[in-house]
Amino acid sequence: MNISLQRSQVLQKPLSVTITGSKSESNRLLVLQALFPNITLENLSNSDDTEVMQMALKSTDAVIDIHHAGTTMRFLTAYFSSSEGKSVTLTGSKRMKERPIKILVDALRDLGADISYVENDGYPPIQISGKKLTQNQVTLKANVSSQYISALMLIGSSLENGLVLTLDGEITSVPYIKMTLNLLHQLGIEAEFQGQTISVQPKKDLVAGTDFTVESDWSSASYFFSIVALSAVGKTITLSAYKETSLQGDSVLASIYEQFGVQTTFETNTITLKKVKAVSKETVITLDLVNAPDIAQTIAVTCFGLGIACDLSGLHTLKIKETDRLEALKTELEKLGGTVFITDKSLKLEPSDNIVENVAIDTYNDHRMAMAFAPLALKTTMRVNDAEVVSKSYPEFWSDLKNIGFIINED
Repeated sequence: MNISLQRSQVLQKPLSVTITGSKSESNRLLVLQALFPNITLENLSNSDDTEVMQMALKSTDAVIDIHHAGTTMRFLTAYFSSSEGKSVTLTGSKRMKERPIKILVDALRDLGADISYVENDGYPPIQISGKKLTQNQVTLKANVSSQYISALMLIGSSLENGLVLTLDGEITSVPYIKMTLNLLHQLGIEAEFQGQTISVQPKKDLVAGTDFTVESDWSSASYFFSIVALSAVGKTITLSAYKETSLQGDSVLASIYEQFGVQTTFETNTITLKKVKAVSKETVITLDLVNAPDIAQTIAVTCFGLGIACDLSGLHTLKIKETDRLEALKTELEKLGGTVFITDKSLKLEPSDNIVENVAIDTYNDHRMAMAFAPLALKTTMRVNDAEVVSKSYPEFWSDLKNIGFIINED
C-alpha cells in the first residue's frame, strides 16, 4: 500500500490520541510471563512485533518465523536456549537473515546453550536445542545492541545458578537495560547493575502474582512531538497513557523537544504537547542519542522540516536495524532537498529553506522511516511507499493522523 499526503493544516481543535503499550516493555514482560505464568498483563502493545512474540511463545511448531521482529528474535534466542527439551528453528525475513546475532549466540554457548546456524554463520536462521544451563559467568560485547544484554537478563533468574554478565566496552542504550532491571525488581527478582557487571540471582520459587499495566510507547509519541514542532505556535495535542517516571529511554523526548519550542505537561496518565515558541533558523540541534537511537529519524526530519541544522551522534546501532537507517535517512532527506553527511555513527544535516514537492519516500521495510517522514506533510505534498510497514509498531498510525487533520489517500 502506497499513500499520498496532501499538505495539511492539523490540530485545528483540542485533540487527543491514545497510544497502546510500549513494544519494548510488552516483549520483555511476555518473556517473563512465559517464565512466571502467574503474571497478568494489561495494555500490551498491538504491534506486529508483540503479536509475533505472543504467537512464538505459544507455538508448538518446529520452525518459527518471526518476520522482521528483531527484538523477538533476540529475546527468543535466549528463552528457547534455556527451555529444557524444546527444539526449534528461529527464522525471519530476508532482512532478518542479514542482521547479526553471533554476539548473543556466542554468549549463550558460553553458558552451555546448544545453538547452530542453519544458513550463514553469525546470522539467522538458527537451530536451538533447549537445555538446562548451569554455567552462569559470561562476557558480552556491550556496544552493539542492548537487546543482547536484556535477552540474557530476562532468562537469568530462571537459570539454576543465576547469571553474572560482564560487559566489555561502551554500554549502549543504558535506559533499556535499566528498564529490564526494573521489571525484574518488580517481580521480586534480585538483580544488580554495577559498573560493567550485571548480576541476576536465581529465583527458586514462583514470583508472587503481579499485575502489570504497560505504559504507552514513547517511540510512537515521537511523531506527535514532531507534528507539534512543525505546527504554528499555540497548537496542542494530548497523548495517553504516559507517566512522568517512565522506564522508557525515549521519554527523553520531553526535554529534547523543548529545543523545538514544544512544552510537555504531565497530568494523570497523559501528556499535553504545546508549541510555545518559534525556533530560530540559526538553531543547531546537537545531541548524543546513544541512549535513545530510535528517535534519531524523527529528530532529523523535524530539523529538516524547520529548515534548521542538526548534529546527531551515538547512532552506531542504526546500521543493524530494519534497514541501515543512516543511509536511508541520507537518501530520503536528499530527495527532499536536504544536505546530509553521515559516518557509521553520526548524522549532520545542513540548514535549508526549500522542500521539494511530490517526493515519494521509500521506507525500506522500516516502520520508523514511514512514520518519521509523515509529519512533513505539514510542509509539502508527498507520498509514502509501502506505508503498511507501520504495523510493525503502530498499526493505527495513519488513522490517528487522519483524526488530527492529515489528508491521506491510498494509491
